[in-house]
Amino acid sequence: MEKYHLKLPKMGESVAEATLTKWLKEVGDSIDIDEAVVEIATDKVDSDVPSELSGVLIEKKFSENDKVFLGLIIFFPFLIL
Repeated sequence: MEKYHLKLPKMGESVAEATLTKWLKEVGDSIDIDEAVVEIATDKVDSDVPSELSGVLIEKKFSENDKVFLGLIIFFPFLIL
């Protein structure tokens, strides 16, 4: 199986960080393409971060209420099914 790393996506020109407000999936959970994995909040908008691939979450890199900077890996690794 391959490993995939979900990164915090670009949110807008002036947004450089977000707060990870809630994990929607737990370690061991299966995740489908476009399924929301985490909720994040910025000073401008709250949103969900979807997965680009199907797989299984095997490790979270951040906890709820942690600040995550643009481009940083949110969970690592992610096994592709």
